[in-house]
Amino acid sequence: MPAEVEVHIDALEAMKKYPKELYFKGNLGLLKTPKMSIVGSRKPNQYAREMTHQLATKLANAGVCVVSGGAIGVDAIAHKAAGSKHTIMVAATGLDKRYPAINAKLIQSIEEEGLVLSQFGAGTPSQKYNFVLRNELVVALGDILIVTYADMNSGTMRSVEYALKMGKPIYVLAHRIGESAATNRLLQEGKAKAIYDIDAFVKEFTAFSPEQKSTDEFLEYCKTAPNYEAALQKFPSRLFEAELSGEVIIKNAKVYVV
Repeated sequence: MPAEVEVHIDALEAMKKYPKELYFKGNLGLLKTPKMSIVGSRKPNQYAREMTHQLATKLANAGVCVVSGGAIGVDAIAHKAAGSKHTIMVAATGLDKRYPAINAKLIQSIEEEGLVLSQFGAGTPSQKYNFVLRNELVVALGDILIVTYADMNSGTMRSVEYALKMGKPIYVLAHRIGESAATNRLLQEGKAKAIYDIDAFVKEFTAFSPEQKSTDEFLEYCKTAPNYEAALQKFPSRLFEAELSGEVIIKNAKVYVV
């Protein structure tokens, strides 16, 4: 059962109106960690999907909690890449619902290992304006807002408006002309900064150190150059994530750490 949050979350003071009620499932300790909000389109291109995955993975490895809204597309990619233990999802419904249904397993995993927050009581359905309120809370929780893909007039741009009003730094991925028109416009108007190098970005804004990666059980295992099938059986989801983010490579049916 969801519980009402009894602690005061200072970051939410930046919202136009502090939520009257907050409900949660999961680990409230994540509220005390460094946090970055990652948002974007429900239909990002392949480049944005891959870069979002790399970014969220490396932020989580560096001790940053990734905050997003649980939607399909960029949100889900960010949650999955960070890992359930290192992510906060803000729901737009009551916590008795797992919306969208396609992400039900992901949401359950975050409830069990990470943190799911909502300002809506049990039984609240997925109404249009609730997503607007959800977006404001996502932005308020993060120290920085990162938009990895957004079209003009998209709902993601409402999150940008909140960040501008709150004085939050806004970062976007560098995109080609004709792609992610909204984030390119933000760069043109000087309202956001571009991420050209993910490792450099992570290093600049976190207390990242190589020692943190060495504590990763999966990476330690891969240093032995295990057989691909064995690694897949032992770490099925982690192997896929690491290969996609560039942490490991597969050669001659063996796994190697990059």
